[in-house]
Amino acid sequence: MATGTSASESRRTRDAEATQRAILDAAIDAFARSGYDGASTRDIARDAGIDPRLITRYFGSKEALFERAVEETYRHPLMMVPGNNRAVAAALLGDAPMEQAKGLLLTIRSAGSERAVEIMRDHLERHYQRDLADALTGPDPGTRAALLIAVCTGVQMQRNVLGNRALRTSDSDLIVDRLAAALDLIGASDAPAPEGGRST
Repeated sequence: MATGTSASESRRTRDAEATQRAILDAAIDAFARSGYDGASTRDIARDAGIDPRLITRYFGSKEALFERAVEETYRHPLMMVPGNNRAVAAALLGDAPMEQAKGLLLTIRSAGSERAVEIMRDHLERHYQRDLADALTGPDPGTRAALLIAVCTGVQMQRNVLGNRALRTSDSDLIVDRLAAALDLIGASDAPAPEGGRST
């Protein structure tokens, strides 16, 4: 009897995990397509093939679901590796993995929502900028970390969302070299501090 109960509980756990995954995948697609304000929980539930009440059960709210979608699509471990800038440049100039591409679209199409912008900014600052600043040596690490992230996201957006022809058709090794040099300059420990003083 205990074995049967254990098997039943295991099956329910797997079903719950699959349902949460289906909801999150549908939410990422919806936010990338329509933005935070344009995507409704009813539409997300329909796309996931579930009862809308399950979104509340597993995620609590649309806002919390958006936070999870941001966490899922903003992952970019290469951005957290100071000193490996040629690898970072090569990754940025390659075809973006699907989840990263959706993250860029989610960002663009949710930018009109004040709350969505707060969530995205907070996630970047807490999970990328702060850790990257801690890993950098030399003056003004906070600003340099923010600049590195801005360059990385800007290149990805220009190449993979806007389809900038120069970034897609020029000699790839040359572009990688130049982008890596720019990242090296920003991240260098001997980068000069601004005259106004040091920020953290």
